[in-house]
Amino acid sequence: MTSTLPLAEFPNLSLEPARMPRHVAMVMDGNGRWANQRGLARCEGHRRGKDSVRAAVEAARELGIPYLTLFAFSTENWLRPGVEVRFLMQLLQRYLTTELKRMMKRGIRVVALGELERLPAPVRRALQQTIEATAENRAMTVALALSYGGRQEIVKTARRLTEAVAAGRIRPEQIDEPAFAGALATADIPDPDLLIRTSGEIRLSNFYLFQLAYTELYFTETLWPDFRERDLLAALEAYQARQRRFGALVENVAAAASLSAAN
Repeated sequence: MTSTLPLAEFPNLSLEPARMPRHVAMVMDGNGRWANQRGLARCEGHRRGKDSVRAAVEAARELGIPYLTLFAFSTENWLRPGVEVRFLMQLLQRYLTTELKRMMKRGIRVVALGELERLPAPVRRALQQTIEATAENRAMTVALALSYGGRQEIVKTARRLTEAVAAGRIRPEQIDEPAFAGALATADIPDPDLLIRTSGEIRLSNFYLFQLAYTELYFTETLWPDFRERDLLAALEAYQARQRRFGALVENVAAAASLSAAN
């Protein structure tokens, strides 16, 4: 694997390509706090955070991580002041427009999940154009969680399965964990192996509540606008230092991991 990351700056860092996570999910937190610490408007923190998004995507791509989810906007974020929400939507639209050429060059496919119908029409159009343009890219998938909530996703999935039972398309006893997972918005994406949350907050914040059952959690004090390649590398080093048992005994780890990957 060839990497353009400045690994020489980390002489004690040792990452094994064979043990890289297939899927890294990120809760990008701390934009407002970063701005407040510098006497800037919260929107400036969000603007600076866009550079961290590019750095994270580029680094994950170079390291050969096939799936990356970015928790960009939650269902609860709609409760923020209108001026901030409008700025975030404009920033998202601009990101989708300006990064498309880079995504195409790097072979990155973009998908989105969440209550996308709540997004402003210009954002939905830009998002759809990006999704369609990158649909055939295979080097990496970036999933954007937009207007997303884990509880809401679970409720919607349960409702769809209930409707399928009522319509006679499936029987109640056919609803098991694989069936439920297959009805989620992430049906074609493996569960995250690693979750990274910035800014020192230690909670899930209604993110991927079903998918994170056996995910390794990594919390860093780094605020999102300061997050760069070195921070991702540190998280990956911590991940590789752990032994994932999936609730099994050590001697059964391989079998448990295979079962998790199959789901």
